[in-house]
Amino acid sequence: MSDHEIFMKEAIQLAIDGMDANEGGPFGCVIVKDGKIIGRGNNKVTSTNDPTAHAEVTAIRDACKNLNSFQLEGCIIYTSCEPCPMCLGAIYWARPDKVYFGCNQKDAANIGFDDAFIYKEIELDYNKRSIPFQQVCQNKALNAFQKWVDKDDKTAY
Repeated sequence: MSDHEIFMKEAIQLAIDGMDANEGGPFGCVIVKDGKIIGRGNNKVTSTNDPTAHAEVTAIRDACKNLNSFQLEGCIIYTSCEPCPMCLGAIYWARPDKVYFGCNQKDAANIGFDDAFIYKEIELDYNKRSIPFQQVCQNKALNAFQKWVDKDDKTAY
């Protein structure tokens, strides 16, 4: 059995274990660095009442805590399903080297986890989205951005 199969099998088992424990949906993820699992996660949305507690996000949180870093450079993510838009964003912010996934978007949609509407929403004008967005207080909000630009002791990321 290849390393890819071993790590994907672990991600799939996390999905099954989490589902069996009624923690959330059928999704699992492991993060590997130097051939060792340094982060694990499974979907915990319904058990924690946290809509962001997807497998990839919980695994990223675990790996970053274990690495004492907010970046996953040098790491590989194995996830039981192609990441949703939120997890995709989190993965890009974490900057791993590569992602391997088991099931794809269509497989997820076939069991009731269809994210296609989110991809469509992103392209819409703010006021045409199913949840309307409206910009307010831009000039005041830009003050925080300017303070960031001027901050000498910031940690860039």
